[in-house]
Amino acid sequence: MARPSDTKTRIQAAARELFLAQGVRNTSLKQISDRLGITKPALYYHFASRDDLVRSILQPFMDELEAFVAGREPTDARRLLDDYFDLVWRHREVFMIILNDPATLAALDLVDRIWEWRRRLAALLLGPDPSAAARIRATVAFGGMSDCVVEHRALPFEEVKSVAVGAALAALAA
Repeated sequence: MARPSDTKTRIQAAARELFLAQGVRNTSLKQISDRLGITKPALYYHFASRDDLVRSILQPFMDELEAFVAGREPTDARRLLDDYFDLVWRHREVFMIILNDPATLAALDLVDRIWEWRRRLAALLLGPDPSAAARIRATVAFGGMSDCVVEHRALPFEEVKSVAVGAALAALAA
């Protein structure tokens, strides 16, 4: 018999696969339970709702990003961008789930948190009173790197990181 934590992990893995393949809104809890050969009540034992399950998949990324932003002191741009790239690469499946179904962010009230993290990251790069042009370049830098981890996920990590961080630095310096 599987321990509850094993079942919970299996549910999250099956849900992640289905969310990636068909989007969050197009994935029912019945599809997830059927994939695992468990009953819906067994799934509900671990997750009260689909939103609860989605949050459990997104939460490790959100926690790590929050710790990343909160624990940083202003530093050189390359180091911050290198570390940010590593973080988003580790969580690229979460980015893909969000891109497949961006309404998920709104439904879970995460949009404002994402923008706040971006503003805080830009402040670490640019200081307390950056120009509009500098803020725009920071948006391009962070957004471009985030897009690269999704679009080029099949390429080797070091190749994508090297080019993406270099391009982000170039955007900041332009």
